[in-house]
Amino acid sequence: MNRIAKFHKVSFHQFEESWKEEFPDTLPEEIQEIYDGIELPRRATKGSAGYDFFSPVDFELKPGETVKIPTGIRVSMREDWVLCIFPRSGLGFKYRLQMNNTVGIIDSDYYFSDNEGHIFVKLTNDTNEERTISIVQGSGMVQGIFFQYGITEDDHANEVRNGGFGSTTKNQ
Repeated sequence: MNRIAKFHKVSFHQFEESWKEEFPDTLPEEIQEIYDGIELPRRATKGSAGYDFFSPVDFELKPGETVKIPTGIRVSMREDWVLCIFPRSGLGFKYRLQMNNTVGIIDSDYYFSDNEGHIFVKLTNDTNEERTISIVQGSGMVQGIFFQYGITEDDHANEVRNGGFGSTTKNQ
């Protein structure tokens, strides 16, 4: 098996800043407790392609509701690889849990961004069966799969990333 990446936690400072942006009423000691409980993604079996990302807190999504969750996770990987984030297949199948951007794309240079490459997930309960989703802290909510990619022969990209969503096209 090709070993090309390693998961890390972001610093507490980065996590606290991100958490406060999304959940401003959370007390500092609660944020520390959430941070201390963050689990690094892992595969469930040796044949699994996906690395499960575990929820840092309990949350519930009623039909049509959306939540943006700072995972506290970052990933270093080889330059010609990408991490794609998908809903866990069981949650998508049973509840129509959807990623708001369909598939999260984590580029190798995101690790070096000002936000430490902090991975966020934004999920929506897109049910058409009026089902509420309850996710328990420590249970899998999304999965990440690594893919190798190539570039065109005439590619001359040389810009440096500094940011998250949309940052690779800001200079165009």
